[in-house]
Amino acid sequence: MVRIIDRRFDSKKKSTANRQRFMRRFKRQIRRAVADAIDGRSIRDLESGEEISIPAKDLSEPSFQHGREGVWEQVFTGNDRFASGDAIDRPLGGGGGGGSGGGASNEGESEDDFVFQLSRDEFLDVFFDDLALPNLVRTELAKLTEFKTQRAGFTSDGVPTNINVVRSLRGALGRRKALGAPLAARVREIDEQIAAFEEDASNHVDELRELREERSRLLIRIEAIPFIDSFDLRYNNRIRIPKPITQAVMFCVMDVSGSMDEQKKATAKRFFMLLYLFLRRNYEHIDVVFIRHHTIAKEVNEDEFFHSRESGGTVVSSALRLMTDIVRDRYPPGAWNVYGAQASDGDNWDNDSPICYQILDEELLGLCRYFAYIEITTGEAQNLWRQYEGLTASHPNFALQRIESHEDIYPVFRELFKKESV
Repeated sequence: MVRIIDRRFDSKKKSTANRQRFMRRFKRQIRRAVADAIDGRSIRDLESGEEISIPAKDLSEPSFQHGREGVWEQVFTGNDRFASGDAIDRPLGGGGGGGSGGGASNEGESEDDFVFQLSRDEFLDVFFDDLALPNLVRTELAKLTEFKTQRAGFTSDGVPTNINVVRSLRGALGRRKALGAPLAARVREIDEQIAAFEEDASNHVDELRELREERSRLLIRIEAIPFIDSFDLRYNNRIRIPKPITQAVMFCVMDVSGSMDEQKKATAKRFFMLLYLFLRRNYEHIDVVFIRHHTIAKEVNEDEFFHSRESGGTVVSSALRLMTDIVRDRYPPGAWNVYGAQASDGDNWDNDSPICYQILDEELLGLCRYFAYIEITTGEAQNLWRQYEGLTASHPNFALQRIESHEDIYPVFRELFKKESV
């Protein structure tokens, strides 16, 4: 068997290209390993990398072998047990097994799985590969915390690396014309006078001598004009201007009434964490507003949002009104991309659900880029879900999904934020 080994010079950054080529080739195995890794970690750990294994059989490379020479024939015997396409059972016993598990053997050899370390960015790129924000429009905003360099004409001072040759030569040409034009005009006049006096040179000897001397002095002055001078130089002028940063605000609205047990609250918390992580990869600046509600809605900090034990009845409209007021006071849609996520078990006071529909329909959805409602329940749809269903037809920026357990978080999230078909 012949093995070909590439011993060419390993150029700069070649390993990066090889790594990207490797990930493209084994994309299916990497995506499967990332999905398995997500099942075994919490959403708080999504931003760390992952060590994945690729079976040795998937890494097999083609090899060259010497073939038989000449013309030959071979007859393969048939059998009465198997037909084409049949699956053959694995032989009993542990002989010739893989590199892990099984009994000891004094025959055969195998290879361990290839262990591949994904970085944090690579891990998240794979996870978010088929996700995109619906109607993602990057709004130019006023959060100016970074600067970028921009060309702004020319300046007479600068460093040699910034010299603008064309602009400098253009200025030098204009200067030479401005300084030399009167002298050249005088030379032409002298030439005309000399031509006139030469017709009667014997009577104009002194005049001719003076004219020729003046002409020589003028030509010397013209030649003395430098081709380019220091004040002809022009440099590219660059200034620092504020760089607009796209920004968004994410509203986390959670029901903490008595019907929302700890299991449901934990599911809602995981969904909010995942949503925040996703938005942070699409916007450079994100504000997060936490709103808890039972009969009364209140804006709280992250710690109180996740860990406060306050509870009570259920009036969802109080949270939607509070969110509407905060958006209008602090996050105008002309300067912010507003996203909202509401988590509830759907158990709302019956008379309040129509009010929630009205607030969303007439006010709040007009201010949001996207609003997602997730109902965390294992039973039938509750009254809030039935009321919200009427919003999906008239508001494309509104979506609702149901979650029954932690295992449903990722499928629901992908359904809410799947790429739009072109």
